[in-house]
Amino acid sequence: MTKKILVIDDDPTTVKYLVSVLKNNGFETCEAYDGVEAMEVLQREKPDLITLDLEMPEEWGTRFYRKLRKQGGELKDTPVLIISAMPSRHLSVRDVVGYLSKPFDPGEVIDIINQNT
Repeated sequence: MTKKILVIDDDPTTVKYLVSVLKNNGFETCEAYDGVEAMEVLQREKPDLITLDLEMPEEWGTRFYRKLRKQGGELKDTPVLIISAMPSRHLSVRDVVGYLSKPFDPGEVIDIINQNT
């Protein structure tokens, strides 16, 4: 069964690149450009894993992450991979499957996703 990945980032170029890498590796994708939109997409698409940028307009990734973990139901345990240029990003959230700095190695993204879906 094909796994679905939700890509959350405010930079359209990053989203397009990640979506391309994921699709080329056999994943389905859905996307959101801020935390508010991401929560709507999450409920509708029910992804198997989320890639999450931390610095975004409207709602930062850290706030989205806290809301995700506090909600009830099956989606609260969706694995999250942080991909951010924010310094000290590893101090921003706990209990994620990985942290990658921008620019990132697409092979590392795929490896982490394969290990956690």
